[in-house]
Amino acid sequence: MAGKVFFSVSMSLDGFVAPEEREDDPDQQRWTAQWMELQQWLFPLRFFRENLKFGEGGEEGRANDIARETFERTGASVMGKRMFDLGEKAWPPEAPFHTPVFVVTHEKRDPWERPGGTVFHFVNDGIESALDQARAAAGDRDVRIAGGGTTILEYVNAGLVDEFTVALAPVLFGTGTSLFAGVDADRVALEQVRSEPTQRVTHVTYAVRTR
Repeated sequence: MAGKVFFSVSMSLDGFVAPEEREDDPDQQRWTAQWMELQQWLFPLRFFRENLKFGEGGEEGRANDIARETFERTGASVMGKRMFDLGEKAWPPEAPFHTPVFVVTHEKRDPWERPGGTVFHFVNDGIESALDQARAAAGDRDVRIAGGGTTILEYVNAGLVDEFTVALAPVLFGTGTSLFAGVDADRVALEQVRSEPTQRVTHVTYAVRTR
């Protein structure tokens, strides 16, 4: 039985999943500081430290369980080329996915295998093809649309997402990447599945329905 297609993102209280890129911030110091603030719930967790090989220790509790559950349900991931380009520079040699990852791109490139079980496959014939390949690789586990925001929105508007979770963080950006700017609201309806407050963020999960 095929698994679900889902995404899981951190979001500011005013609806942004990434800060605005500004010309007066050429080294992206401001962008990085804001992004770190958005993700700060994740960094202290035991699972995060284990997965990135940062050593022992770290916080346990429900937030840690959610991070671990998200990882363990994922049999393959899909991401856009921009997210891959940023990650290729930032990820350690043992990239943190440990599953096949399908990169939606216009370029042709051979698969890129990393230590620890992550293999990046580059798909240049559209989002549905990338998802079909990810589903085949995932087996009965779920497929995660890892990002970025534009790629996630494409899958939502195409009716290809079953469920998503937002980690709603108590930060305000004012401007940035609004995940749902451009959503086809005439086609997409949501049903709240659960809401789980934790120490730093509230995790809200929705099932995605067709209107």
